[in-house]
Amino acid sequence: MADRVSARRALVTGVTGQDGGYLAELLLDRGYEVFGLTRSGAPDHVTPVTGELLDAGSLRAAVRETRPDELYHLAAPTFVPASWEDPTEVVEAIAVATGVLLGAAREAGSRVYVAASSEVFGDAGESPQHERSPMRPRSPYGVAKLAAHGLVGALRERFGLFAVSGITYNHESPRRPLRFLPRKVTRGAAAIALGLEEELVLGDLGAVRDWHHAADTARGAHLALQADAPRDYVFASGVGRTVGDLVDAAFAAAGVSPDGRIRVDPAFVRPPEATPLVGDPSRAERELGWRAEIPFEAMIAEMVEADLAELRDAGPSGA
Repeated sequence: MADRVSARRALVTGVTGQDGGYLAELLLDRGYEVFGLTRSGAPDHVTPVTGELLDAGSLRAAVRETRPDELYHLAAPTFVPASWEDPTEVVEAIAVATGVLLGAAREAGSRVYVAASSEVFGDAGESPQHERSPMRPRSPYGVAKLAAHGLVGALRERFGLFAVSGITYNHESPRRPLRFLPRKVTRGAAAIALGLEEELVLGDLGAVRDWHHAADTARGAHLALQADAPRDYVFASGVGRTVGDLVDAAFAAAGVSPDGRIRVDPAFVRPPEATPLVGDPSRAERELGWRAEIPFEAMIAEMVEADLAELRDAGPSGA
C-alpha cells in the first residue's frame, strides 16, 4: 500500500460523502487521476463529473467520458429507516443504478467495486456473518443492496467482469451525518460536556452493531481492486458492541459521566433483531491483508473531539 500508483484513472460515485471523501484522498495520495460523480462540486483535486443515480444516461456518459481503470460505486441512499418511505425509489437508486454502472464498466474495461451492506444479511440465522452466510434482508434498503450484490456476482460469472462487492458493516467518522446514531451519540456527549445539553435521548442501549472507521473501509475497497482475481469481501471489525458501549466510549472521550444523562425513548426502539449483525472479515484478512486498523475507542474519541470543536466554534446555538 505504500507504493504509489502512477497514471491510473478512477471514477468515484458518492465522492462528496463520508466514504467517497476518504477514498478520494487515498487514491490521490497514490497518484491516481480521480473523477467524482456529483450533482455539484467535488473535493479538492478531484475532477467533477455530473451524474444522477436515477438518470441512467448520465451514469453511462460519466463512465464513457472518463474511461476509468477503476470504478468505485459508493453512492446510494444510506439512511435505512428512510427506505420504508419510498421503496421504489430506493430500489431504483441502488439496484438499477448498479446494473447500469456494471454494464458501462464492462464496455469501458474498468474494474468495479460496488459498496454493499451488512443489511443484506438481515435475519441470517448465524453470527458473525461471512460472504456465504444466508442473506435475508429485513428492509427495502437491504433488499435493494442484495439485488446490487447479486448483479455483481452474476455479471462477474457471465462476462468475466472484474467486479467486487464489498459487504461493509457500520463504518463511522467525524464526516458521518448527524442523523446516524454514532454521530448523534458523540455530538450529544460533546454538547453535555460543554453544558449545552442536559441529556441524550436514545433507543435500545442493548442493540448490537459492528463498528469500524470509514477510512479503513476505503482502504479495503482499494485493496479489493488490486487483487489478482475479483471476489466479494466482508469489511468489518469482527467485534460486536452495544449502543451502551458506544455511549460509554463517547462520554469517556468527552470527559463526562453518562450517569443520569441518558434517557431511553420507546419511540426510538426498533424491533429486536434475531441475529446480531457482526461481520467475519477473515477472507479480507487472508486474501487482501486487510483489517480494521483504527481502534474503536480512537475512532469515537476522534468523533467527539471534532464535535467539541464544532460546538465551541458555533457557540450556544450550535447544539
